Amino acid sequence: MSISQTQSAIPTLAAFEDAAAFLDGVISRTPIDASQHLSDLVGVPVHLKLENLQRTGSFKIRGAAYRLSRLTAEERARGVVAASAGNHAQGVALAAQELGISATIFMPLGVPVPKLLATRGYGADVILEGATVETPLRLAAEFAERTGAVFIHPFDHPDIIAGQGTLGLELWDEVPDLDTVVISIGGGGLIAGVAAALKARAAAAGRSIRIIGVQAENSAAYPSSLEAGQPLTVSTRPTIADGIAVARPGDLPFEIIRELVDEVVTVTEDDIARALLVLLERAKQVVEPAGAVGVAAMLAGKITPQGTTVTVLSGGNIDPLLLQRVVAHGLAASGRYMSLRIPLPDRPGQLARVSELLSQAGANVIEVLHTRHGQGLQISEVILQLSVETRGEEHRAHVISVLEGAGFTATVVRD
Repeated sequence: MSISQTQSAIPTLAAFEDAAAFLDGVISRTPIDASQHLSDLVGVPVHLKLENLQRTGSFKIRGAAYRLSRLTAEERARGVVAASAGNHAQGVALAAQELGISATIFMPLGVPVPKLLATRGYGADVILEGATVETPLRLAAEFAERTGAVFIHPFDHPDIIAGQGTLGLELWDEVPDLDTVVISIGGGGLIAGVAAALKARAAAAGRSIRIIGVQAENSAAYPSSLEAGQPLTVSTRPTIADGIAVARPGDLPFEIIRELVDEVVTVTEDDIARALLVLLERAKQVVEPAGAVGVAAMLAGKITPQGTTVTVLSGGNIDPLLLQRVVAHGLAASGRYMSLRIPLPDRPGQLARVSELLSQAGANVIEVLHTRHGQGLQISEVILQLSVETRGEEHRAHVISVLEGAGFTATVVRD
C-alpha cells in the first residue's frame, strides 16, 4: 500500500470525534492513576489508564458499540456474528443487547470461564470451537456467509478502529503533558486507533507523541510482519496473554501501525507474571495478562519511556484460577517463592535439621512433602520437597547457600 493509500485508510480526527460523541453515556470514562512505583523505576512520570474498569471489563466495548451503531436497519435485522477469545465477544454481546440485535459469538475452547459466562449473560448465542481464535474467526465468517448475519471483526474495520481510538482522545484531554503511550497489541485495532487519534491531535497542536506497542513473545506477529513490510502469519505458542494471542496482524491496523507506531517490543511469560503481581500489590488493580504487557515491558527494561508516560491496562477479565497460578508464578519469577527438592538420608533428625537451617536463613516454609517414593532413590534415601517464601533473588540465593553449606543438595524445581 502506498503512502497516500495508507493515509486514506487512517480514520480522520472527525471520525474519532463522531465515535466519541456516540459513546458518551454508553461507555465509562475510565480513570487515570499515577504510579509512583513505575515512575521511580523508569525515572519519568508514569500513569495507568484503567480500562480494566471499563464496561465489560475491557476497551473492546468502544469499538464494538460504535461499529454496531452504524449498521443499517436492514443489517440489524439480519443479526451479527463475531469471533473472540473473550473481550470482543463481551463488547459485541452487550452492544447487541442494548441495540436489540441478535448476536452469535464463536469462541475458542478453553476460553476463560468469566468471559464465557459474561458473554452468555449479555444474551449472545455462544459456540465453542477451536484451540485458538483463528478457528472461531473462520467459522464466524462462514456463518455470516451462510446466514446473512453481519460479521463484526474484532480489529480489522474502520469503525472498530475509530471506536477504540476514542481512548486516545481521552488520554489527550486527561494528560496534558503526555509524551509516550505504551499499549498492548493483538490484532492491532486498539493501538492503531489510539495512535491515529493522538497523533492527529498532537500534529494540530504542533507537538509529537511517541507510541510503543507490546506483544507477548509467544504470540508476536507484528515484529516479523513489520520487518517484512506486510502482514505475516506466525506460529504461536501458548501464552497466558490469551487476549492478544493473534497469529496474523489485521490488514488495516497493520498499515496504520507501520505508519504511526514508533516501536514494537515483546515480553516473556515471566515478565507478564511479574507485572500482574506488581499491579496487584502496588496499584491494587486486577488486570488480565494481555492488559499488563505494557507494565511488563517497563519492568523488564524493554522500553525507555520519554517524558510523561501512560500505559493502558486494556482489560481486567481474568479467571480467578488463572490469577492464582499467575500470582504464584510471578512470586517465583520475582525471587519471592521457590520450590526445592532435597535428597536426605533416611534417618531421624534430618527434616528437623533442614527446618532449623531455613529458620536461620529467614525463609518461611509454606508446604512440605516428605516421601520415600521417587525415581533414582536409594533404599536409604528420602526426598524432601519444600515450598518456601523468600524476599527476593539475593535472599533466595542465600537460602540455597545456607543449605548447601550444611552439606545438603538443594535443587530449585521450576514451574
